[in-house]
Parts: sequence; structure tokens; C-alpha cells
Amino acid sequence: AGGAYVPIDPTYPEERITYMLEDSGVSLLLSQSHLGKRLLVTTQQVVYLDTDSEADGNYGVISRQSEENIAKAEIDLNPSHLAYVIYTSGSTGQPKGVMISHGALVNRIDWMQRKYALTETSVVLQKTPFCFDVSVWEFTWAFTVGARLVLTRPEGHLDPIYLLSVIRAQNVTVLHFVPSMFRLILDHEQWGDCVSIKQVFCSGEALDHELVVRHIQSNQAELHNLYGPTEASIDVSAWDCLKVHDCSSVPIGAPIQNVRLYVLDKSALLPIGVLGELHIGGVGLARGYLNRPELTQERFIANPFVAGEEGNSSERLYRTGDLVRYKADGYLEYLGRADDQVKIRG
Repeated sequence: AGGAYVPIDPTYPEERITYMLEDSGVSLLLSQSHLGKRLLVTTQQVVYLDTDSEADGNYGVISRQSEENIAKAEIDLNPSHLAYVIYTSGSTGQPKGVMISHGALVNRIDWMQRKYALTETSVVLQKTPFCFDVSVWEFTWAFTVGARLVLTRPEGHLDPIYLLSVIRAQNVTVLHFVPSMFRLILDHEQWGDCVSIKQVFCSGEALDHELVVRHIQSNQAELHNLYGPTEASIDVSAWDCLKVHDCSSVPIGAPIQNVRLYVLDKSALLPIGVLGELHIGGVGLARGYLNRPELTQERFIANPFVAGEEGNSSERLYRTGDLVRYKADGYLEYLGRADDQVKIRG
């Protein structure tokens, strides 16, 4: 319909939910009737997806909608329009809403399909809570090719025994783990019995080399290490763990399509092997932070390497705060957060 969505976890404290609703300015809330008591204080129109009864306040909102697709001309949608706003927890203060456009999202999904190629017979497991951006590719990628999508129960992403049973029962072929959960999965012998799996994606935390070795020894599925902040449309680089590498850390790989990755120190490009802060450019960048112009200006800066190139998709850079270095083979290695570093002797 051309609108943007804002995912809100109903388990959040009431103060946080209220803040997100007010800050985002949403006009319509999609929810379920059992959560109605938590939404009594909202001023937005609420539509319960599990009922269409006038007694529940919906007044047939759902049933009145046309089953036909809306004509493109009516939507007047273009790539710069907003697709979603995801609130990230800041280290201090209120959460900040990251604004991602349709163009940025399409580039991310298009890259994933070109590189990893789902088919109509693929089965994607959607288990990441909607408030985290991994969920965006989990539930949109499958729809682009008509693959099957399997949704886990609420909080199911935290239960390795349950996940293993779903994978086997539904013949899941594609799924994602944060490395800490992947470690728990690898602790179970049943992982080797999940023969339907073709591709496993890890992101959200640094992937230990030990986990790569354990996976290769127990399961034949491909393992891919993805990296990216919410501010750059989920992921900006990828590394295919095709074999056991003799290294202590797993690279975060090379940039995805239409993305540029710079290793800088005070706006100066650093040579191969030298540690610096990762800066991201390209079509995947967020518009910025909703209603936070000063923070947007601080984190999204002008790209000094494309000066004068009007309309260049890399005219801005996002300062990640992540410390990386380019290896001799051209791939990036992640080495931690800049704010975790401790100064010694000045």
C-alpha cells in the first residue's frame, strides 16, 4: 500500500511503547485482541488481525479491504519512500528510530537472491523477533520467489530443542542464527540430523572460528557470515565459510552490491592491514534517525571521496564505530568496537 511499518514488541515496558508510538507518529496499529488491554491508552486506530468484529472495535476494517492489488499509479511509490523504521537501543537515553527506504531494502534483498538463489522449493525459517532487522529479510526474501515461509512460535528463537524439531518437521532449507544461539544448537547431536538445511546465515555477533569448525564437522549445509548495522539495511558484507580456515577470527568478507566500505582514521584512508573505523557508503544507508537531526548529522557524514559527483549513491558515509582492517586477500576482518578500546599511556 506504499506505507511504512514500525515493529513494536508487546513485551516492552509501557513507557517504551508509548515513546515509540509518539515518536514515530504511526496512525494505525495492527495487533491481536488479547493485547487489547495494553493498548487502551493509545490514540491510534487499532485493528486486531485475529477478529473483524464490531464489538472489538474494528468495524469491519479488514473485510472492507479490496482483495485486488493496488495499482502502482495510485500508490505513487518511489525508491526513496520509507519502508520501515526500526528502533535500536542506544547505550544511553531513549531508543532511536532508524529509517530505511524501499530502495535500500530492495537492494539488500536483490543481492541476497542473486548470491544465494532461493527457489520455489526453498523453505525459510522466520524466527527472529520483528523488532530486529534480520526479521526483514527472513519474511520478505521468500515472497520474492514464491518460496515457503515457516514461522516459529513466540520466543521460539530461544529454544534450541524446539527449533531443531521445527527444522526437521518442516524440512527447513534456509535459516539464520546469532552465533550465541548457533553454539547452543551445535551442542545437540540432532543438528547433524537436519539434512534438509542448505544454507545457514550468521550475524549479529562475531562468529568464532570454533563454531565454523564444529558446523563443518557435523552438517553439510553452507555457512555464511554476514555483517551490517541496522543503519545500513541489515547487512553490508558477507563471507562464505566454505572450508576450515587457519585463522582465529572469521572474516566479515566483502561488500554486497552497491555498497562501499572504507577503513578510515580521521577521514584518511588506511592501507591494508591497518586497524581503523569502518565507514559505509552506498544505496543501503538509512535516511537517518527519526526526529534526531543532530545524531543523524553526527553519524551520517559527507563522503570526501566522491566530492563533486552529484547524485552519487555514496555521497554519505555512516560511521559504524566498528574497528576493522582489510586483509591482504581483500576481505575485511572485524576486531571489535571503537568505544571498547582502552587507552594506555595516553
